Amino acid sequence: METAGDGAEQPRRPGAWLAALLFAAVSVVVGCRAADTDAVTPVPQLLAFLPWLLLPTAAGLLLTLRARWWTGAVWGVALLGLLAWYIEPYGKTDDPAGPPVARLRVLTANVEYGRATGPLVDAVRREKPDLVFVQECDRRCGAVLERDLSATHPHRSAVEGDGSKGSVILSRLPLTPTPPVPGTMGMPGATADVGGRTVRLQLAHPMPPLPDQVPVWQRELAGIRDAAKAAPGLPAVLAGDFNATQDHAAFRRILDTGLRDAARLDGADRTPTWPARTAPAFGAQIDHVLVSEEFTADRARFLDLSDTDHRAVLVDLTLHTGR
Repeated sequence: METAGDGAEQPRRPGAWLAALLFAAVSVVVGCRAADTDAVTPVPQLLAFLPWLLLPTAAGLLLTLRARWWTGAVWGVALLGLLAWYIEPYGKTDDPAGPPVARLRVLTANVEYGRATGPLVDAVRREKPDLVFVQECDRRCGAVLERDLSATHPHRSAVEGDGSKGSVILSRLPLTPTPPVPGTMGMPGATADVGGRTVRLQLAHPMPPLPDQVPVWQRELAGIRDAAKAAPGLPAVLAGDFNATQDHAAFRRILDTGLRDAARLDGADRTPTWPARTAPAFGAQIDHVLVSEEFTADRARFLDLSDTDHRAVLVDLTLHTGR
């Protein structure tokens, strides 16, 4: 015989089950974040949007309260606390030593198979960056940039290629090309003389963490990390479409070499750069300008270029003498 109490509990069970499913899914992602691993699909893809996991967690917590499932409520509160902890910016922000030596304006843009080449040229003419890191610059894109920007940015280091494989660094300053980082897509490097100091430049564009390409993505991010560690005595700027956020373990290992995210230094961490169609309301910051400890950064801006699914990142840097 069913009691009145049993009848009152019955409608609450579906809500508790749904909350448990939400919490279980979020727990897997947060657990991988805590364990410092990107794991396997779909974890790397979900980690890119880790702050947005607050929404299903909050929804699950409301369901537990309506169902009076107090164990679930504790679970939900714990998840909210962990998410809030990991949403905090990652990495060092201490000021560099020594007086300033030179100022640099850096722009990085993924032009999506060269489609946004024209808007990029307009942005370069308007913003006047000293260094421009361009990803997915196909052969036509490279020819247009050479034609339209050679007067202001006569120096370049490039990996030519069709589709997404081409990339180029453009510079007002003389460049000495260095060997590119091996990868599916072009990642050229160079050194430049900045205020009398040699500065390493590296364009980053690893494979995205597609479901069948996660090992390639991890391997190419590791290659960028190795490049960051290659000459620790020199100031460095690494910029591009990293296809990763601070919530990815493979990206944090790049930061752990001593690099800092310029957007974070200017208080603009987690400003979405992709997908441009929904940014800044929704998205992930996967385009970065990373700098060594000799730099400070300010005026980080995110430019909307037409015909590409990425927002460009523009930041002003100051190079210091360092220790």
